[in-house]
Amino acid sequence: MYTLHYAPDNASLIVRLVLDGAGIPYRTALVNRAKREHDGPAYRALNPTGLIPTLEMPQGPISETGAILLWLADTHRLGPAQADPDRPTFLKWLFFLSNTAHADLRTIFYPHQYAPSDAHAAHLEIMSARMLRHFALLDTAAARHPKLFAPATPLGVYTITLTRWAALYPPDGPVWMDLSAFPALAALARAQEARVETPVVARAEGLGPHPFTRPEQPNPPEGSVL
Repeated sequence: MYTLHYAPDNASLIVRLVLDGAGIPYRTALVNRAKREHDGPAYRALNPTGLIPTLEMPQGPISETGAILLWLADTHRLGPAQADPDRPTFLKWLFFLSNTAHADLRTIFYPHQYAPSDAHAAHLEIMSARMLRHFALLDTAAARHPKLFAPATPLGVYTITLTRWAALYPPDGPVWMDLSAFPALAALARAQEARVETPVVARAEGLGPHPFTRPEQPNPPEGSVL
């Protein structure tokens, strides 16, 4: 059985929804960020970067959200196989989500890591505009490739989780993400919420009753988001 090292409403949420959506057995292990457990020697032995998530498998631990999703997709047939004509499209958008969209959004979460304090407002203006362009590309891709971007799939879950975070962060800044501007992504959000596993995960991580269509700040029953 897998063990998912997670913190509520962190990138582990993406992996958790994919695992649950596919009915893959796993257990969770909380990484308490309030206690800096992600920086501790036990967690760093699993994931030297100290980032969340890490998935422990019989073959050993794997980290990086995109790598975990690719491994699960190939191992459990959650995405196109090597010879499938959709394989290049799947890989293109998975790496775009991981390497570009998620990485850019992260700079909005943690502006102090990327810009001096007096430049945070300008940084948000630049990066939010960039993220909106990313979401426009993903909206077009989701409309063009509905099977690849279906709810519970790696691409679908990854995309819709990024829209959730875009609507919430920075918590004290201007609202810059309007999901209704992206009709294919809005439909994906509704479809993901209609799945049986979504409210179960939402309760476990304190995400509220509408985690994707009407995101609210998390109130987890255990652990800490930051």
